Amino acid sequence: MNLQEIIEQLDLTVLTEPRDFASIKPDGGYTSDLLSCVMAGAKGNYLWITLQSHLNIVAVAALLEVAAVIITENAQPDPATIAKANEQGVILLSTSKLTYEIDGRLWEMGIHTQ
Repeated sequence: MNLQEIIEQLDLTVLTEPRDFASIKPDGGYTSDLLSCVMAGAKGNYLWITLQSHLNIVAVAALLEVAAVIITENAQPDPATIAKANEQGVILLSTSKLTYEIDGRLWEMGIHTQ
């Protein structure tokens, strides 16, 4: 499943600059709001699901080279965070849905951890 399909099926809002989302195929997913846990547990090309929306998520996402960050529960990054994400090539997506719901839907869609 590619990122474009995930965006459409979960009705996610793209916060960063448009890209060829159809060419991005996430290898799995990881959910945590603790940056140290994400750095230890997430892998490159994973989806990272979090309700954090501050600038530090961009640094961690860029370091790990995640496929995208899905920010849940109506948390919204400020314009500086979005600008930094664009600069670093990090895709930020958002939703009003609960983290738990997004995790469950992604699992049903075949996005599992490896």
